[in-house]
Amino acid sequence: MDIKWIDEKEEGMTLHRDLSCLWMSFPGLDQMDWLTNAFSTRFGGVSQGYLSSMSFRFGMDQPDQLHENFRRMGEAVGFEPEGLVCSAQTHTANVVRVGREDRGRGYSRDRGWKDVDGMITNEPGVVLATFYADCVPLYLVDPVHRAIGLAHSGWRGTAAEMGRVTVEAMQREFDSQPKDLYAAIGPSICQDCYEVSEEVARQFPNCYLKPHGEGKYLLDLQDANRGILVSAGLGVDHIELPNLCTCCNPDLLHSHRATGGKRGNNGAFLAIRE
Repeated sequence: MDIKWIDEKEEGMTLHRDLSCLWMSFPGLDQMDWLTNAFSTRFGGVSQGYLSSMSFRFGMDQPDQLHENFRRMGEAVGFEPEGLVCSAQTHTANVVRVGREDRGRGYSRDRGWKDVDGMITNEPGVVLATFYADCVPLYLVDPVHRAIGLAHSGWRGTAAEMGRVTVEAMQREFDSQPKDLYAAIGPSICQDCYEVSEEVARQFPNCYLKPHGEGKYLLDLQDANRGILVSAGLGVDHIELPNLCTCCNPDLLHSHRATGGKRGNNGAFLAIRE
């Protein structure tokens, strides 16, 4: 498969083909044997049409197909779908702590919440799941206290410093120290593909922007999120950035920009193993 990396010298994710699924993981996080981390591709599911074939788009995927996709992904990656806790993303900077009592929310039972773009936990067997089609996945891991966080950060979340909010939530709930945290920034839209208006651009420092015609700019969401994590206290060498663009790879990954909105969702998964 021909994958277009943003920087060909830095191919930053590991591809796995297990059972029927093709999925990815982060090499740095893979070294933590107590952790499960994964990011889905479009391959290995049962969804149809422009959702095909692996998709996790609530309200668009047929419920039976959606649950089969979760089942297949769990079987390939190594988690139980019954342990899933699924976000209810609305481009906020809201982060909630979840535990074993929350298992199944959004998968086998109602979420019971709304406007949740980030989740944290320190309990084994709780599978955090968030969903993407160009926005930025943020994986956070505290190996000292064995705590994790997973957050969805589009331009609104990035402007609200979702990465910092998640770090502070882990610090508050688990006594996580930013210098001890490891982060991975998942596949998301690259700067060359992400044109924004002047109104959006005004919410970001110039270092993340390139002029792109009158009143238009190219915004580097990936680097902006890395900068936010560094400013929150993470070491630069503790942050993985895979240099993989969803919009440049629409045959491999779901992308809103590349398809004009006719797309499914990629899934990000993070869990402490039981």
